[in-house]
Amino acid sequence: MTEIISVAPGSPAAGKIFPGEFLVSINGNPIVDVLDYQFHSYDSTLLVTTKTASCQWKSVSLHKEEGEALGLGFSTYLMDEPRACRNRCVFCFVDQLPPGLRETLYFKDDDFRLSLLTGNYISLTNLSEADISRIIRLKISPVNISVHTTDPELRTMLLGNLRALRCMEIMERFREAGLSMNAQIVLCPGLNDGEALERSMTALLGLYPALNSVSVVPVGLTRHRAGLYPLSPFTRELARSTITQVEAFAERCLLEEGSRIFFCGDEFYLLAELPLPEEEAYEGYPQLENGVGLLRSFQSEFEEAVETFNYPLSPAPFSIATGTAAAAFLQDLLTTAAGKCGKIEGYIYGIRNDFFGHMVTVAGLVTGRDLLAQLKGRVLGTRLLIPKSMLRHDEGVFLDDMTLDTLSEELGVPVVPVDLDGTSFWETIFL
Repeated sequence: MTEIISVAPGSPAAGKIFPGEFLVSINGNPIVDVLDYQFHSYDSTLLVTTKTASCQWKSVSLHKEEGEALGLGFSTYLMDEPRACRNRCVFCFVDQLPPGLRETLYFKDDDFRLSLLTGNYISLTNLSEADISRIIRLKISPVNISVHTTDPELRTMLLGNLRALRCMEIMERFREAGLSMNAQIVLCPGLNDGEALERSMTALLGLYPALNSVSVVPVGLTRHRAGLYPLSPFTRELARSTITQVEAFAERCLLEEGSRIFFCGDEFYLLAELPLPEEEAYEGYPQLENGVGLLRSFQSEFEEAVETFNYPLSPAPFSIATGTAAAAFLQDLLTTAAGKCGKIEGYIYGIRNDFFGHMVTVAGLVTGRDLLAQLKGRVLGTRLLIPKSMLRHDEGVFLDDMTLDTLSEELGVPVVPVDLDGTSFWETIFL
């Protein structure tokens, strides 16, 4: 049973269920966590049983639109404790964090409920038989799976867990049950790339169309790897050969199945210093949240916003801070825009990641202290724009706990977080 801490005014449950009561069941189905709650509260007619603070049981009938939220609020998003990861992956990013960060950053989740609700990727290694049956019974779909390799022995080595052996078996059960899936492969040079990657792609192709898409992304390495498995970063040449391999396989899939299925992450193209694929090559961006096509989508949105430009004045001078990987990309966009719309005084700063190490080049891992150290005294214009991915979700706090207000005060200009889409970026320039 989970305690109800709030009831939204005007919601179907308002005036019938109250904070302090405990949710027991809906239509006779016990409610264990948020999956049960969402699944069993979908219908239009519900019998909701609760237990009051005085230990009395009560049942109320509720009528609402099909799919309408009941309006109940709980102390935790999952209505339960998150499930921790049991793996010891040789490439785990959490293991590469320096000491002294906030405690929540060191928690490794591997929770199948978050796969459905927030798009997280799971390894399948901590699923019990009851969990697998529940996923199938509740028709949880799509299931996002961190595969990395389909070779059982290699996967066991990469994940440091004997339960990694069952990945393809479980995915096959999901396919037979009619569930859809997405997968990701984090590539580590010399381990699961090259021939191993070819075998993995071939095996995963056998799960199509239940398997919608597969992202192939490079391993992320920080400078805090003392005592960890020795891994090498991708070079430009190795990134190029990987792109060639994946794109060739994807083209074969397109001819045979009507979909590319396999997509390289944006970081590979930046590392390889190659142009991004055209927008149609991403087939509607099935793995956008996993960094596949994010830059192409951003560019398309930005260019469309520029084409419909109708602002009569030039924007006030501004600056943009990003990771070193995307700095040249953003500079090219501004240069193109200036050629069509007139004077744009914008300064692009690619922030070197001294905190995590120079091999980390993405904007989402830039810290407040690196921003401050590298931008103090620079020409920033009237405001500094940063991608929202630099900040903790829904909070003005960077990974190193520096606040947005502190950085603004130290730099002497407002620091403005911007959504990761080209339209918002262009419009914010003119605010």
